[in-house]
Amino acid sequence: MTITSKQRAYLRGLAMTMDPVYQIGKDSLTPEIVKGLDEVLEARELIKVSVQKNCEDDVRVLADMASERTRSVPVQVIGRKFVLYRPAKKPVIVLPN
Repeated sequence: MTITSKQRAYLRGLAMTMDPVYQIGKDSLTPEIVKGLDEVLEARELIKVSVQKNCEDDVRVLADMASERTRSVPVQVIGRKFVLYRPAKKPVIVLPN
């Protein structure tokens, strides 16, 4: 799935007020975390994830791996946080054209 820059900007605006729903720690991206991210994406469509300081992996690499494993789109990476988007079967978020 690909999104346009206008859609990405819209999703970034929605994510600004969100709190992180998941934290990735020193164990990095485990199968359990991927499963949890997948479930939360199905329920919310747009999520923010925080990477703790004790995780030595690069945040951009983690965002790409997480999006690949959850079949989602990385929307934004800022500092130690990233945002993922995947439309649900019955989408709640309507993206602009």
